[in-house]
Amino acid sequence: MRIPPSGEQFEIRHGDQRATIVEVGGAIREYYAGDRAVLDPFSIDKMADGAHGNPLVPWPNRLEDGKYEWDGATLQGALTEPEKHNAIHGLLRWHNWVATERDESRVLMHARIHPQTGYPFILDVSVAYALTDDGLVVTTTATNLGETACPYGTGQHPYLSPGEGLIDECELQFAAATRIDTDDERQLPTGRVPVAGTDFDFSEPRRVGDFQMDYAFTDLAREQDGRAYGRLKGADRATVELWLDENYDFLEVFTGDSLAPERARRGLGCEPMTCAPNAFNSGDGLIRLEPGESYSAVWGVRLR
Repeated sequence: MRIPPSGEQFEIRHGDQRATIVEVGGAIREYYAGDRAVLDPFSIDKMADGAHGNPLVPWPNRLEDGKYEWDGATLQGALTEPEKHNAIHGLLRWHNWVATERDESRVLMHARIHPQTGYPFILDVSVAYALTDDGLVVTTTATNLGETACPYGTGQHPYLSPGEGLIDECELQFAAATRIDTDDERQLPTGRVPVAGTDFDFSEPRRVGDFQMDYAFTDLAREQDGRAYGRLKGADRATVELWLDENYDFLEVFTGDSLAPERARRGLGCEPMTCAPNAFNSGDGLIRLEPGESYSAVWGVRLR
């Protein structure tokens, strides 16, 4: 039997919902409500492209030169985005995760980061995926098992599905007061700019069209339940609704233009993040995990 590039497949179900979580990267490969894709999937016979569905640990987004200072030491990691001389999306994208708990509607995926060049810390990581009446709920927990404090951030990289076709015909809505601007060459932060009144203001729903973006947003508007939301309404009038709890202060929105032509703009990257891009250097949202300390953050997505 041929082994899929994404390793062992763990399917969970609840009512007409089904999701498949994979061994490689602990990623969400697909999530459907009935026959309708809620998250843009990647094929079982392909590697995850564009970090589709991946947990991003111990940092999301880009780390300039793969280098940072921590408690008086200069640390240098591998450049996993060599064309831009960055390290990107942490250390666990291609790691083999283990399902430590599983039932019909929930699976708990586990990975451990051992001390290594550029990250000499021991970090225990679990991601719980649960299908509920409220859709897919994802809880990421990290625990510092070492004897010294470690830097930490997390994110995840789901792509909201338009159902069919491209995101161009969809309406997008999310409310954030601030955009983190980046340079064109390396996509590293250069400053914060207000969103109101700019082309990046999606506080009211509007058609995506051919608009392109790949930016992090913060100062997210919270609704009465304390959650921040991103909503993508497809041509079929169904809405994919992503929410973030209060431990996620940043949302990266990516229209998928840099993916392979046959994959570009097939889904909208809406990435919950606890910290800003390059946070290991800027400290923007960076979490200092003391020995024995844990940190959890929760996001979810559903079809409306």
